[in-house]
Formats: sequence, structure tokens, C-alpha cells
Amino acid sequence: MSYRRDSTVDNFQQHSQGVRIQVLREGDNTRFPKRGDKIHIHYVCKLMSTGEIVDDSRDRGPFPTEIGTGKVIKGWDEGIMRMSRGQKALLTISPNLAYGANGSPPNIPPNEHLQFEIELLEIFPC
Repeated sequence: MSYRRDSTVDNFQQHSQGVRIQVLREGDNTRFPKRGDKIHIHYVCKLMSTGEIVDDSRDRGPFPTEIGTGKVIKGWDEGIMRMSRGQKALLTISPNLAYGANGSPPNIPPNEHLQFEIELLEIFPC
């Protein structure tokens, strides 16, 4: 898996002050998760400062969660709700919408910008 490190990457869409989305593969463009929906995703988390991959759900199987209700970092809530079923995208998330000044020891240092490759596998409406 390859990532681009420069901050002027083509095809990025700025969706808030802290989330950028680059579509890697289009989804069905008809089904989008809404607040409270349960979803299954695959994700890979990379530290932007070093390029180190610190988590990969593909090692464990799809990650189930509820979206838009604060169960995951704010950057996921914002970014994933703009993805359609089957879509794969890179979400670049600033610290204020990730783990902030505290980080998430031991893998994510304080004030770290993160990049997630996310594949939205399934949406289960609430």
C-alpha cells in the first residue's frame, strides 16, 4: 500500500478544518451512512509525521461501529458520513478531530495528524 506525503495531493476534497478526503475507489454513490447507522469498515491508520502504520483492521476482520454518535473520533464521523457503500478513501485528519493533545498511547503521539485508508464495506440503517 502506498501513501503520498505531500500536503498538496491531487483529488483531495477539504470537508472541514480538520478532514480531507481523497477517493481511491468510488462506491455505489447511492447509500451513505446517516447518524446512528451501524457500519462495517476496514481501515489502516498511519502517522503522518513518520509514515508508520500503527493499526490495520484487515489483520482482525471488519471493524463494526456506529457512526455520527461520538463512538469514534470526530474525523471519522465527519469523513465516513460523506462516503458511499463500497467506497475506499484516504481520510487525512488533524489532531483536533483525532486524539488531540493527549494522543492515544502507546501508538499515537500527542498532536499527531493521522491518515486513514478506509473502505466502507456495509451500512446497517438505524
